[in-house]
Amino acid sequence: MRISRRMFLQKMAGTFLAFLGLSGGGLAYAHYIEPKRLDIHVEEFYHPLIPPSFDGMSIVLFSDTHIGFQYTLNQLQKHVAIINSLQPDIVFFTGDLLDHPGQFPKKHVLPDILGKIKAPFGKFAVYGNHDHGGYGTEIYKNIMEKSSFQILRNESRTISMINQQRIYIAGIDDAMLGSPNLYETIKKIPENQFTILLSHAPDLADEASLFPIQLQLSGHSHGGQIKLPFIGALITPPFGTKYPEGRYELTKHHRLTLYVNRGLGTTRLPYRFFAVPEITKIVLKSVP
Repeated sequence: MRISRRMFLQKMAGTFLAFLGLSGGGLAYAHYIEPKRLDIHVEEFYHPLIPPSFDGMSIVLFSDTHIGFQYTLNQLQKHVAIINSLQPDIVFFTGDLLDHPGQFPKKHVLPDILGKIKAPFGKFAVYGNHDHGGYGTEIYKNIMEKSSFQILRNESRTISMINQQRIYIAGIDDAMLGSPNLYETIKKIPENQFTILLSHAPDLADEASLFPIQLQLSGHSHGGQIKLPFIGALITPPFGTKYPEGRYELTKHHRLTLYVNRGLGTTRLPYRFFAVPEITKIVLKSVP
């Protein structure tokens, strides 16, 4: 018998709750403690196409806040302060800002909070599935633009230095509820130019590796959000099952590095277990 997604989630939730019930305070930890923890993960990324003037440039990536489900505005304010403390040159947000955009009553305060993020070379964002859901497409666009983020929807931008050295930032629409088009996204990027792709959905990396893209940054999967010993992730979303968290090297076509951020919030189930919320700092390194 084929089971629905709702039945599957209920079954997985039951397994999870039964497991935590056997482990005493595990349920309280997963509900009240781990979702409020934070891992600041630092990666260095070396590539010969990174121009020398970009050597040491720092990127901060955050994702999947899902404000309004369990994640609060107070948490967002604290995380904005942490992002600024990392002194990023560029900031990326890879989608799912509000859990239900049309239902959140305090949307008007978000530009003031997100607008405090400082990044001298720009702030960029892409759509996630929740940003499109519930008639949220324009809501998300308005919030991010008022927060001085550039939304990339199947398009690219250039970041240039005074000496004309440059890198490219490409952003693709969401795979679940949007209309992603990788060809359209990178068609204006010249050959042999270092390119970073922002994609909410990590599993699009298989398609992205067909193109001359060197680094893909994603979110969406929450690192599984709930992981059990010897079992792994209980729930991974469509387009977030193959690459749930961390760094991957794809070499079948063009060489592509994928990094998947675990996100800051939760959705569907108000728990995190062995999937601590994450902010990622990536330092670009030019190879002589």
